Amino acid sequence: MAKRILVTGVGSTPGFDLARSLQQLGCKVLAADADPHAAGLLLPEVTAHVLPPAADAAYRAAVLRLCAKARPDAVLSTVERELPRLIALRRPLANLGVTTWLPTREAATACGDKARFAAVLAKHRVPTPRTVLPDELDSAPDGLLVVKPRYGQGAKGVHVCRTREQARVLCELVPAPVVQEHVRGREFTADCLVDRAGQASVILRYRLLVKGGLAVVSRTFADPEAAKCVRAALTATGVTGACCVQGFIRDEEGPEQVVITEANARVGGGFPASVAAGADYVGQYLRGLFRQDVDHDRLTYKPEITLTKYVETLTTSEGTPR
Repeated sequence: MAKRILVTGVGSTPGFDLARSLQQLGCKVLAADADPHAAGLLLPEVTAHVLPPAADAAYRAAVLRLCAKARPDAVLSTVERELPRLIALRRPLANLGVTTWLPTREAATACGDKARFAAVLAKHRVPTPRTVLPDELDSAPDGLLVVKPRYGQGAKGVHVCRTREQARVLCELVPAPVVQEHVRGREFTADCLVDRAGQASVILRYRLLVKGGLAVVSRTFADPEAAKCVRAALTATGVTGACCVQGFIRDEEGPEQVVITEANARVGGGFPASVAAGADYVGQYLRGLFRQDVDHDRLTYKPEITLTKYVETLTTSEGTPR
C-alpha cells in the first residue's frame, strides 16, 4: 500500500520538490503550508491543507487535528521554524501512528541558530567564518562583513557591507542579527543523508546561479576535502536524516580552503540535482524514515551533472478565492 506522507512547507522550493519527488515514488502526499496560495498546494493529486504558522499558538492543535483526521504514515518538514514544535510533538504524533525522523533539540538549535552553529563548529575545529553578535562588533574581522538574521532562512535579510560602522547600522534593521566575515570563493551545497547510526552520504554541488538564496543552477562535483569538512560539520552538530550543508571553497590557497557557513536540518532546495546525478536521495530518505537500513551505495553520484530550475505555471483560475 502506498505510504501517505504529510509534507509541510510546500510553498518553498524544498517542500515543493520533496512533495513532487515523493509522488514520483508512488507516495500519497498531503501537502501543507501556512500560505493558502503556496504553489505546492496546487500540485496535481495532492491533498492540500493550510496550517497556522509555526509561531502561532494554534499550530500544535492544528497539526494534531490534521494527523488525527488524515492519518498520514509520516510527516516530513522543510521549515526550520517548525522543527522545535515538531520535536515537542514527537510522542503525540507517534501515538497517532505518525512516523517522524527529527533531529535532537540540540542538533536543531545548532543548525537553526547561526551564532550557535558558528560556536559549535569552532569548538570542533571545523573551518567556519568568524561570527560575532552586535555587542561584539569591535572584534569583528577586518574587510567585507555579512550581516544576516541569526534565525533566518532562504537568504532573507542578508547584507554585505565594508565597515563596522555600516554593520552597526544594519544591525538596527536586521532582526536578531549576527555579523560574519565575508568569504570569497566557489559556493557549494552538500545534500546529505545521515542514517540513524551516524553514517553520512554527502553529495556535493556548486551553486552556480543563486536567486533569493535558492541555487537555480547547480552542478555536481567531487572534492574529498570538501566532503571531509561537511562530514565534520554533521558530526559536530549531531544532525541526522536528510539535511544540507553550505560552504565555500576559497579562491586562495591556504590551510582552511574549505569553509562551512551553515547547515539546515531539511532537504536543500537544489536536491533534484543530486537525484539527476544518480543518487537515490529521496528513496533512501524514505527507507531511513521508516527505520529500514539506508543503502549508501545507492547514494553515489556522477560529477559534472548540471541542473537548471525554472518557473512553471501549475494552474489558472477565475474569480477571487475564498
